[in-house]
Amino acid sequence: MRILSGIQPSGRLHIGNYFGMMEPSIQLQNEGDAFYFIADYHALTSTHDPAVLRENVRNLAIDFLACGLDPEKAVFWRQSDVPEVTELTWLLSCVTPMGLLERCVSYKDKTSQGFSPSHGLFAYPVLQAADILIFDSNVVPVGRDQKQHLEVTRDIAQKFNDRYGEGLLVIPDARIREETATVPGLDGRKMSKSYDNAIDIFEPTEKALRKKIMRLVTDSTPVEEPKDPTNNPIVLLYRLFASSDEVAEMEASFRAGGVGYGAYKEQLFQRIRDYYAPMRERREQLAADIAYVEDILEEGAKKSRVKAREVINRVREAVGMRAM
Repeated sequence: MRILSGIQPSGRLHIGNYFGMMEPSIQLQNEGDAFYFIADYHALTSTHDPAVLRENVRNLAIDFLACGLDPEKAVFWRQSDVPEVTELTWLLSCVTPMGLLERCVSYKDKTSQGFSPSHGLFAYPVLQAADILIFDSNVVPVGRDQKQHLEVTRDIAQKFNDRYGEGLLVIPDARIREETATVPGLDGRKMSKSYDNAIDIFEPTEKALRKKIMRLVTDSTPVEEPKDPTNNPIVLLYRLFASSDEVAEMEASFRAGGVGYGAYKEQLFQRIRDYYAPMRERREQLAADIAYVEDILEEGAKKSRVKAREVINRVREAVGMRAM
């Protein structure tokens, strides 16, 4: 089973990134042939400063390794170090109906947030399909918000196979963990940098982390009154870091009343701080040895290009071109 996933270098990573993509990917590296990449081609739709892009790529590589990606178990590389993916993107574009892309909600969402309505932003799902299909991927761990893009990938692959030969491209399956598919932000909406409601994995200081947690939006229920834990952002976030018994204890305390939201926020702060403490220590070590991180990415690019060349040559021959 080949597992494929990628993440954009769009700045500091938050808890939604971690539980939506990183943590499931780290678990899956023990279950199959794991291929994980830094999506710097995709980042060009929103990041236009070369220095910022390079810094974001470097920090993302450090963060992913600090959080548990094991280069002995997973292939890890920069997307732009495997140019075969852009060739496959063009070949897939020639069978992708405009209507399929027009139905993708991400383009409308991004342009409504002020992103430039470029062809790259519109055709983003085709590049994403190429990312997946160039490695004969079987499983793609995604958040619920990316499920449509995986379905688009499946549609594009099937259209390509219908035209050029059944089984030419592997049809991938999504892996969605419903319990962490959507992580709430400080305002109760989905956690996102664009909403300014995110809690970073590596906040610069404990003080900064505590300040973020204390910004969690709650209702005005008095301290002594019972509180509804259902869909409460404190409980929803605590559930990501605590055992089922600990969550049940917090929910029971909510219903009993007598404790204010500030105390629960402090409890959540301590749990998040302690959870990421060993990863923060590992991150500091990696940041002090950038050469080691670069070696991992370069070695990952070499390994991933072997498979990418195999697939692109298969596709080239199928469409009538010469294999390289």
